Amino acid sequence: MTTGIFTPSRRTLLAGGLAVAATPLLRAPRALAKTTELRLDYTTYSPISLLLRDKGWLEEDLKADGVTVRWVQSLGSNKALEFLNAGSLDFGSTASAAALLGRIGGNPIRSIYVYGRSEWTALVVPADSPAKAIADLKGKRIAVTRGTDPHIFLVRALASVGLTQDDVKLVLLQHPDGKQALLRGDVDAWAGLDPLMASAEVENNARLLYRNPAFISWGALNVREEFAAQNPALVQKVLAAYEKARAHAQAHPDALAASLVAQTKLPDAVVAKQLQRTDIAQGHLKPAQAESVVASGLAMQQVGLIEAGVDVRKVAAELVDSRFAVG
Repeated sequence: MTTGIFTPSRRTLLAGGLAVAATPLLRAPRALAKTTELRLDYTTYSPISLLLRDKGWLEEDLKADGVTVRWVQSLGSNKALEFLNAGSLDFGSTASAAALLGRIGGNPIRSIYVYGRSEWTALVVPADSPAKAIADLKGKRIAVTRGTDPHIFLVRALASVGLTQDDVKLVLLQHPDGKQALLRGDVDAWAGLDPLMASAEVENNARLLYRNPAFISWGALNVREEFAAQNPALVQKVLAAYEKARAHAQAHPDALAASLVAQTKLPDAVVAKQLQRTDIAQGHLKPAQAESVVASGLAMQQVGLIEAGVDVRKVAAELVDSRFAVG
């Protein structure tokens, strides 16, 4: 099964160069009252979003503007992108590589913030699996959530030993179902995602067959392009709230762990393992993040996940937008 189905829409090819935010988005200041409800996601792969939701800081900041906040759970990058594309979310959390795929597919989003850079995926096998290396998965069943960073990680991992998706049997499942399929023995391996991956390790003795942080992209908070154009001041308020939550998490790591435990109902040891692999040191976008998106895109293009005719640099320049940074 291949996924080289992403073709560029006309709007994905408008920007030029690699400069962060290649097309103008901010013009004359606009009032906040473009919307009365702000819709953003919370997700276990972005612990900062859980802390922000728990603290209610964004609700406090927007109360005087007459804007209410509605939180929507995302179970994976694919779901966040789906919600953004449908207009049911204004802000959604994804892996940056997944956001690039979404933009190539015509999803009109901008990546405006880094919620983390974490080793959140690996190839997971049961404790008693005979597999010792990636090559041992040839012909095996692998659970994966299509269009997510674990999927991209899997493709790149296979390519590193000369294999493609056609050399294995992909079982397309959402992340929680992938974990359960692994534990039941319905699949031989799983492209995991934390905290589910950490849970499989701690509670079920699952083994990480292959790890490679270089194949993992950073976590991007994305905004609908139309929403950002109409509400730039509101976008900046959201990022200010995220920065407040990130700073609090750095100063009070126990608070971040408590939010993750409360949402997942997982044991402290599982959450601790996830957070050991979670880097929240950087929030605002830098040129390095733009270069990272390009590197991920070119790697995906080499393995056929992005079609050869797509200008990855142009699309990445459209996607990554640092002009809303605050602080």
